[in-house]
Amino acid sequence: MRPKPLSTQARKRPKQARSQETVTAILQATARVLVDTGYEKASTNRIAEVAGVSIGTLYQYFPNKAALVAALVDLHVEQMRETFTGLLRDLGEAPLPRAVGVMIHAIVASHQVEPELHRVVIQQLPSVGGRERVEAFQAFCQAVVETWLSMNARRVRPRNHRLAAFVLVHSVDAIVHAAVLEGATFLKDEALEAEVAELVLRYLSPE
Repeated sequence: MRPKPLSTQARKRPKQARSQETVTAILQATARVLVDTGYEKASTNRIAEVAGVSIGTLYQYFPNKAALVAALVDLHVEQMRETFTGLLRDLGEAPLPRAVGVMIHAIVASHQVEPELHRVVIQQLPSVGGRERVEAFQAFCQAVVETWLSMNARRVRPRNHRLAAFVLVHSVDAIVHAAVLEGATFLKDEALEAEVAELVLRYLSPE
């Protein structure tokens, strides 16, 4: 028989300000421990120690390491989503070069939200659905890009906007993920955004 998978559900949600502060401290400690030691070596005892709480307090909110890390990944992905959408607000019918530049910057900036933690999420967290949660963020980005392409159909070459959004998001994401995984300084270099924007403009340009 296969072992029963660990639950990734939190035990309870904090309602009072003090409880919320405790959970925030625990999640911040989890991020630090994951970056320092990796998922396999991370332990709830070590996380509780770094957070400055008792192991009993930690278990009041999270039944195990998997649930704790899943909550952290959810928070991380939500921060990425907020960064992405925040930069795309009011893009409207901006000139194509500017629109592309803003979208590329939004994708790069969303991956600069705790890049070391993002590297751990990509590499080491399949057991808590880390990859699935990141893929859900990709699907969200695709939907945003597809909507923009449809709104600007007369200005772009591709006619199949769903396919074009898939190609664009996964192509750009592959480049950005390579920079994240390799710890390359490219991620903080504006030249990377410029080169990727040139690539995307050539793909979208009707001429």
